[in-house]
Amino acid sequence: MTTPPAIARFCLYDSRELEIVMGSMAQKLASLSYEQPLVIIGILRRGAPLAAALWRYCHHIGAPAPSLHTLKVKRYSDDLSLVHPETLLNENPELAALNLAETPLLVVDDVLYEGHSLLRTCAYLARLGAQRIHTAVLVDRCVNTQPIHADIVGIRLQTAPDDIVECHVPPYEPDFRVEIIRHGQYRPPK
Repeated sequence: MTTPPAIARFCLYDSRELEIVMGSMAQKLASLSYEQPLVIIGILRRGAPLAAALWRYCHHIGAPAPSLHTLKVKRYSDDLSLVHPETLLNENPELAALNLAETPLLVVDDVLYEGHSLLRTCAYLARLGAQRIHTAVLVDRCVNTQPIHADIVGIRLQTAPDDIVECHVPPYEPDFRVEIIRHGQYRPPK
């Protein structure tokens, strides 16, 4: 009888290391010059607290405080199984009420995988009249299949196709960390 392959979980970045990554992302954000106040849009779930953290970092380095909004966008579950064949986006009336033609936007998400969520979000914002849209992700897996990229990237990871990159972001998880889950390539010692 064949035993199923073991699953291994590795912590790639802990909270101390991610503090440095977030500080670097805030510096990159501050280097973008805006004449208008910036609006940061966090993709729910984990993109929203990351957006709030970027806002706090910008405040610490003396950059103008942006306003924060959220947008619910979903395609995959956390284990990368397909939940919605077409990326689901719940419209946000607060965003529709803004003058997006003259407002620079930053869309924040946790992981850029294939790019469906970021592309759908940017298309939605453009439909609302947005002229300047930048994107930021904590982790870019460097495998996106859609015509989208992140302008600000915290970490670039090239992993095996069946690896799962998990961003643990408070308040959803107790510790701020990035883990990788590897299927079938690791056998625990006997």
